[in-house]
Amino acid sequence: MKRLTIKDIAKEFNVSISTVSKALNDSYEISVSTKEKIKKYAKENNYKPNFNALSLKNKQTKTIGIIIPNMLNYFFAQVFNGIEKVANERGYKIISCISNESFKKEVETIEMLSNGSIDGFILSLAQETITKNNFTHFKEVLSNGTPIVMFDRVAESINCDKVVTDNFDSARSTVNYLVKSNHKNIAFISTISNLEIGRRRQLGYLKGLEDHNIKVNKNLIININDNYKNYEKILEPILKDNAIDSVIATDESSAIAAMKVAIKQGYKIPENFSVISFSNGILARHSSPKMTTVSQHGETMGATAAKILINRLESKASKKEEHKTIVVKTDLVERNSTKKIL
Repeated sequence: MKRLTIKDIAKEFNVSISTVSKALNDSYEISVSTKEKIKKYAKENNYKPNFNALSLKNKQTKTIGIIIPNMLNYFFAQVFNGIEKVANERGYKIISCISNESFKKEVETIEMLSNGSIDGFILSLAQETITKNNFTHFKEVLSNGTPIVMFDRVAESINCDKVVTDNFDSARSTVNYLVKSNHKNIAFISTISNLEIGRRRQLGYLKGLEDHNIKVNKNLIININDNYKNYEKILEPILKDNAIDSVIATDESSAIAAMKVAIKQGYKIPENFSVISFSNGILARHSSPKMTTVSQHGETMGATAAKILINRLESKASKKEEHKTIVVKTDLVERNSTKKIL
């Protein structure tokens, strides 16, 4: 079936294309009765605007495409909120998609939105994209003049704007915090060891141990690549067979699993076992006891990414401007899963 165009609607009502366009955009220049007739006809005949034509004519759609790897992750939800707030303030709409950690879905989404329906992308890489180390789809988008801002999980080889967390420094200072409260057997639990952010956090952990001359015990570096439902089962023998007095986890789910296993095995939190998690989300605030976290300031990250992209879209010199990488500093939010440093 042939797609209905503005030209077809104009012919149907014997009016100009300009009149149809104004009616569909609710212009005050067109009478209410004419607007209603045209809108009704367009709706009944399933009229969809041609974004390619619109973007060529207007140069801008005032719409941003957001691609998030996983909406179940509270951190990404926070980033999304930050983006949405700035976009609304600056008069931009957003189209949000979830890659579900799939390379194929990420490529399909990029292709779908690159038909002129958006002005630029804000995105975080899918795990599969990082594993494949294939970023051709981003290069194509950028070569067509569509800007991209990557956040959190970024491709170093792609020349675009980026917003990241100080993963190395924050893990290092978290070790320092635990050592100050008399912990020596600090375990590191990672569910993202295949991602650069996971590797950076592990390197920060190792540097933190080195700062205090603590010998690395490989048994205390726990990389989990399994469903979150199995975290407790995986951690039980590790906590049972090793002297562990504290845990730094890269995510809240594994931190809560460690906390549950420790309590089950007779540890008292925080008296003789401390737990710290990255991401200051809902789980950490409602865990029992409430969890100390490394806050990555997801909303700030999202707001920063949105500002960078919109400024680039609205700046005439945007193509000449150097791409920048902004580092969002983390904070330690102290709650009841760690001892207070006196």
